[in-house]
Amino acid sequence: MSTGVVIVAAGSGKRMRGQRNKLWLPLAGEPILAHTVRLFTTHQDVDQIVLVVSEQDHADVLTWLQKEAIQLTVVLGGVERQDSVRNGLAALSADCTYVLVHDAARPFITREQISAMIRQVEHDQAMIMAVPVKDTIKVVGPTGIVESTPARESLWAVQTPQAFRMSLLRDAHEAAQRARKMGTDDAMLVEWLGHPVKVMPGSYENIKITTPDDIWLGEEILRKRKGE
Repeated sequence: MSTGVVIVAAGSGKRMRGQRNKLWLPLAGEPILAHTVRLFTTHQDVDQIVLVVSEQDHADVLTWLQKEAIQLTVVLGGVERQDSVRNGLAALSADCTYVLVHDAARPFITREQISAMIRQVEHDQAMIMAVPVKDTIKVVGPTGIVESTPARESLWAVQTPQAFRMSLLRDAHEAAQRARKMGTDDAMLVEWLGHPVKVMPGSYENIKITTPDDIWLGEEILRKRKGE
């Protein structure tokens, strides 16, 4: 059995309002990307890693990886996140049995959570990490009028990594490409195929760095973990 990881780092990070990809922003003195990549390159249960980057970041990523002596496969992303994940899956070796798909902008996943997901996906075949939402959610129509209020107890905020049997996720992406079906995450494509997806409780610390405020929050999370 072999476990691969696809780290998706091909986004533009427009909401960060910076000149470069937000993944180069410093977090505790290192780029956000460094924190995420090292979580997987140093994990004993991960056998292969594909990092999906934009054409704009490609040269900088290769230079950084060489400087840090980090060895993994780098491929270019596509127009949409779904295209980028598909490119990453294609770069994994044929003997990859399970795959984790992770957003590079989530550097706070823990080694223990990664291990737990790898163990559990062998049984459940398709898994996501998520946390119950804390706020009341409203469905709002195009005119700004509330259309409905879903029961909060049934709503979960989805995180990454998401874990799948490799053959299942590849089938889902190939079928979606043929049908021109777009999903907001990989689990949505697997659900569309009719396969059950199991939820594993995540952590409210596993935030996705999206806006400038998230950098401040991320620094606090790291200080807390260091006991400062």
